[in-house]
Amino acid sequence: MATSSILTNIKITDPKKAEDFVEALDISAHEPERIPSKPIIPLVTNIGEIRKFMGMENRENE
Repeated sequence: MATSSILTNIKITDPKKAEDFVEALDISAHEPERIPSKPIIPLVTNIGEIRKFMGMENRENE
């Protein structure tokens, strides 16, 4: 399951590595970088635009 890797216990015995790990967590919490993997597609909610897209612009209300 995907959450099993998130819920894993971490054991760090080296103080320098523990310090680096905490610093990395702190930086990621304060300065998250999110780059969308795909462009955002706007939602079309206007009934006229939907009918035009579906090729139904000449039809009467059904």
